[in-house]
Amino acid sequence: MQIAIVLYDRFTALDAIGPYQVLSRLPGADVRFVAERGGLVTGEKDCLNLHADATLADIPCPDIVVVPGGPGQSAQMDDGPLHDWLRAVDRSTTWTTSVCTGSLILAAAGLLAGRRATSHWLAIDELKNLGADPVRERVVFDGKYVTAAGVSAGIDMGLALAGRAAGDDVAESIQLLIEYDPQPPYDAGSPTKAPAAIVAELRQRSRFQSSPLDR
Repeated sequence: MQIAIVLYDRFTALDAIGPYQVLSRLPGADVRFVAERGGLVTGEKDCLNLHADATLADIPCPDIVVVPGGPGQSAQMDDGPLHDWLRAVDRSTTWTTSVCTGSLILAAAGLLAGRRATSHWLAIDELKNLGADPVRERVVFDGKYVTAAGVSAGIDMGLALAGRAAGDDVAESIQLLIEYDPQPPYDAGSPTKAPAAIVAELRQRSRFQSSPLDR
C-alpha cells in the first residue's frame, strides 16, 4: 500500500506528521513524502524542514494521498503541477485525503465538487466558494474522500482511515502504540468551546485570505 504525503513550501508540520505516525504503521505501508521537486521542503517555521524523497512524477499511482494544510496553501490554489498530479492520481487512489486547509487545495483542483468536506474552522466557509459542501465535523468521509479539520485532527483522520483500511483491531493497536489518549489541560479546542474573546481575536488576526494560519 503506497501512501503519498504531499509537501510544499510552508506546510504545517503536524498536518503531515500526524497522519504519517498513524498510516506508516499500517500493514504493508510504503510511505513517501512527495513534492514538485525532491529534497528539503521548508515548513511554516524555517527551523523545521522535511525531506521529499520523491517527486510528483515519481509517484503516479499511490493508494492513499494526504494533502496537508498550512500558510503555504494559498500559493497552491492555482492550476499547476500539483493540481495536475492530484487529478491524475485521483483516478486510481483508494483514498484521497487532506488535513486542515489541505482540503482547499483538493477543492481548488476540482476534486471536492458537491462533496461534504471540512477544514480549519477559520477556513471552512471557503469550501463553499470552491464548490464543496462544508461540514463542521472533525473528520468527514464522502466516498473515498476524507477531510480533517485543523492540524491535530489529522491524527484522528489517520486512525479513522486505518480502521476503514485495515480493521478496528489494527487501528486500535496503532492508537495504543502511539499512546494517543488526549487529555488537554484546556477545553478551548474549537470555536464553540473557546472563550468568545479568544475566538474573536483569532478571527480578526487571521483576516482569512486562503490560509487562516498565515499570520
